[in-house]
Amino acid sequence: MKITDIQSCIIGREEPHSGGCVWTFVRIYTDEGIIGTGECNSAAAGASGFAVKAAIEAMKPVLIGRNPMDTGPLYELLRRRGRYGGTTNAPLIFAITGIENALYDIAGKALGVPVYQLLGGKYRDQIRLYADLHAGDEETPQAYAAKAAEVVGEEGYTAVKFDVDHTGVGKLDPWNWTVAAKEMNHIIELISATREAIGFDVDLAIDCHGQFDVPSAITLAKAVEDLRLMWLEEPVPAENIDALAQVKASTSTVICSGENQYTRFEFLQLLQRQAVDVIMPDLSKAGGIMEGKRIAEIADAFYVPIAPHNVSSPLGMMAACHVCASVPNFFVLEFHGREIPWWSDLCEGDKPFIRNGTMQLSERPGIGVELNDEVAKSLLWRGDNYFD
Repeated sequence: MKITDIQSCIIGREEPHSGGCVWTFVRIYTDEGIIGTGECNSAAAGASGFAVKAAIEAMKPVLIGRNPMDTGPLYELLRRRGRYGGTTNAPLIFAITGIENALYDIAGKALGVPVYQLLGGKYRDQIRLYADLHAGDEETPQAYAAKAAEVVGEEGYTAVKFDVDHTGVGKLDPWNWTVAAKEMNHIIELISATREAIGFDVDLAIDCHGQFDVPSAITLAKAVEDLRLMWLEEPVPAENIDALAQVKASTSTVICSGENQYTRFEFLQLLQRQAVDVIMPDLSKAGGIMEGKRIAEIADAFYVPIAPHNVSSPLGMMAACHVCASVPNFFVLEFHGREIPWWSDLCEGDKPFIRNGTMQLSERPGIGVELNDEVAKSLLWRGDNYFD
């Protein structure tokens, strides 16, 4: 079997609270008629989506005529060939991720097995999810508490997450990352009210989006120790691992980071420097399906669980689920699409995709989810062209 063509397109809309629900999809065509589709992150939309698409197009000549079943060698070929041009950094690693996902989709379809079988089998059938929530326009403790209680009570989630950066209350300077007293008090009240609303039998994660400096992050982490968070996410910017390690060493609050790290090499640094308690690679941009498994296995050697960041469509999310099913140290996977009305319509597969706070692992060959071409064409991003 040979690769005959590679195409890509960008799909999405800028929905409220979606974080930029825009994704780049890759289709790889073969001379045996088997087509694989993969998804990669578009770096929160904007022009960066087209940068990912351009990177895919630039890699196309290297892959035409190759055997798509050589998933590992082709991944390494792309990664090593462009190391001096930044293939282990955004946006090039995003493009490689989408291509690698499509290759695994082809391999699974050619062999008649779901992707998890290509990774050594599954530890679980259902993938536990946490709901990434927003309380609407109100940044109040009451709004946070009400939203958390509603989602836990009505949708069956056993874990939820809220953002506490950019609350708009008490911020004195938009440029520095120091949290002054009024803002800190408000953030702690948001977290406390949410914990009280859902109790201690439901996991609660809090995301700071790397918006705090070290003293502010330490103050917050220590202030909420008795609230037993599932984790405090990215309390400081991702660029300085030693600063993150300083925060972790100061508190018993669980510290999670990793959505802005790529490939196993960067995660190895996080783990060796004891900067995290939980890692959260984004599997739509961290290198691909096998790279995700490698990252998880390295973390397992440090007894650190993996809780992937996820802002994907159902297709990219199912690809992540195959990784999550194939490793013993999986903890929980993010679901970011609750407020996107067309999220489920975009793809075909075993629906409903989300059931009682979990995603059922697909048993179909390949990734097990396909784009709904009609819906996808209606959601093309900024005049982009769909697959032939």
